[in-house]
Amino acid sequence: MSAAQLRADLAIISEWIEPGSSVLDLGCGDGALLACLQDNRQVSGYGLEIDSENIARCVAAGVNVIQTDLDAGLSEFDDSSFDYVVMAHTLQAVSYPERLLQEMLRVGREGIVTFPNFGHWLNRLGLAFGGRMPVSRTLPQAWYDTPNIHLCTLADFELLCEKNGIAILQRTVVDYAHRASFIAGLAPNLLGEIALYRFQRL
Repeated sequence: MSAAQLRADLAIISEWIEPGSSVLDLGCGDGALLACLQDNRQVSGYGLEIDSENIARCVAAGVNVIQTDLDAGLSEFDDSSFDYVVMAHTLQAVSYPERLLQEMLRVGREGIVTFPNFGHWLNRLGLAFGGRMPVSRTLPQAWYDTPNIHLCTLADFELLCEKNGIAILQRTVVDYAHRASFIAGLAPNLLGEIALYRFQRL
C-alpha cells in the first residue's frame, strides 16, 4: 500500500515517521498505517487492536498485531521499546487518556495522536444556541451512542501536555477531509475540526 492510498490523517502521520524506525500503533484498526510504513519506509513494529475482524485484516496484510484493550495499559512493553507510538482517533475513546499518554512516552521516544476538536466553532454554536451535545461530521453519534467518552479541545490537550512535562514538536489542524488551511492555522482551537500532534518528553 502506498501513502496515497491511506486515509488522509494516516497519510499525514506517515510523513512524520522516519524510515527504518520502530512503531507501536495503538488501536491500529485494519493495520493500514503499519502496512504502508512497512512497505514504503522499512518500518518494523506492532499494532494493538481489540476488534477480532480488524485483527484478521491485520494478519492478512502482514502486520504484527496483538489483541488487547488499551485501558489495560502498555505494561507488556519495556521502556523505550519503540521510536514512535501512534494513537489515531482513539485518545477520546479510552478511559484513562492521561495515563495512556504517559505510557506512550514510557515505551516510545515520540508520540503521535489525533482527535476530533470539541472546540470547533460548530460544536460551540450547537451548545450555545441548541443547548445540546453537538452532532457533527467529526462527532456523528449522539451523546448516548458514542464511543467518545473524553472529548477535548486543542487547549485542553496542550494543557494536559504541559501538566505532564510533554513537549509538543508539531501540530497540524485540518478539516473533516483532513485538508489544512491558512485560516484554520490562525485560530486552530476555533477553526480546526481534527487535531494531529507529535510530542516527546521535555
